[in-house]
Amino acid sequence: MAKKSKDLRPIIKMRSTAGTGYTYVTRKNRRNTPGRLVLRKFDPVVGHHVEFKEAR
Repeated sequence: MAKKSKDLRPIIKMRSTAGTGYTYVTRKNRRNTPGRLVLRKFDPVVGHHVEFKEAR
């Protein structure tokens, strides 16, 4: 069963800004955060915390 494209909590892909290509997959609430999400998370390729930005 396909989900609606305007789902309130869509699944998004978070891509590392370190350029390693490592990604996290999470959900976000469109109503609370309408812009692109930026989180500081651990990148195991680099070995420390870096910013992860929402990829479209």
